[in-house]
Amino acid sequence: MAQLITPAELDVLLRTGTPVRVLDVRYRLDQPDGRADHAAGHVPGAVYVDLESELSRHGRPDEGRHPLPALADLQAAVRRWGLRRGETVVVYDDARALGASRAWWALTRSGIADVRLLDGGLRGWIDGGFGLETGAVTPEPGDAVVHDIAEPVLSIDDAAGLPANGVLVDVRAAERYRGEVEPIDPIAGHIPGAVNLATTAYMDGERFRDAAALAELFASVGVVPGADAAAYCGSGVTAAQAVFAAELAGLELALYPGSWSQWSNTPGRPIATGAAPGEVTGTV
Repeated sequence: MAQLITPAELDVLLRTGTPVRVLDVRYRLDQPDGRADHAAGHVPGAVYVDLESELSRHGRPDEGRHPLPALADLQAAVRRWGLRRGETVVVYDDARALGASRAWWALTRSGIADVRLLDGGLRGWIDGGFGLETGAVTPEPGDAVVHDIAEPVLSIDDAAGLPANGVLVDVRAAERYRGEVEPIDPIAGHIPGAVNLATTAYMDGERFRDAAALAELFASVGVVPGADAAAYCGSGVTAAQAVFAAELAGLELALYPGSWSQWSNTPGRPIATGAAPGEVTGTV
């Protein structure tokens, strides 16, 4: 279940010596490596997490831009971060919870029970009057154990079939969904039958909207209690943020990790463009 923690609550945990591991998952498309920003200032004790190499792996184009990490690699990363069995984990970033949500999703789906997302991210921490630490953080290796990322995770075929009996939510910007622009992947458009609910709809700056507002937004595209629903984005990062938002609203939303980057790089997959799902179709 998605959980937020306020900066004040995290500060109490840190000051009282409560076992907690803070992870700095700063990541942006234009600057995927956030090590320099981490070293310049981070929540005290926070360990930097590399989304590109630790929360995903480099794969073939038809696997998408951020395939799920191999179990051995994720296990090594978790130990490097210093995670210990039964310890509370707090994740944050400085870009609308994108990297942090990917970390939350990967860790909770691989067996880490208590993972919380810092409400408001790094900006919320700073605005709360709490100080930063500089330099790299290298903890003692942890002993936490993870398993393969479990369901609900969709394959490309699962994503293709979902709109027939469920809801497939494309959380990219509306112009990318409609196929008007595509700045990253080889072809513009969306998966036929998918509906659009852009990530900006359920965020207010660096914070998630309240549960009632989120539930109303998801209901507007058919994601209601009991619905068979999943989300995708460009490469499986922003979609994890959508899963977190849905859980805050008391809803279940699966994730299609390959997302548009996999779909658009797989020959033979149909492409839809326009405002209405399937309005104009073609083939990759």
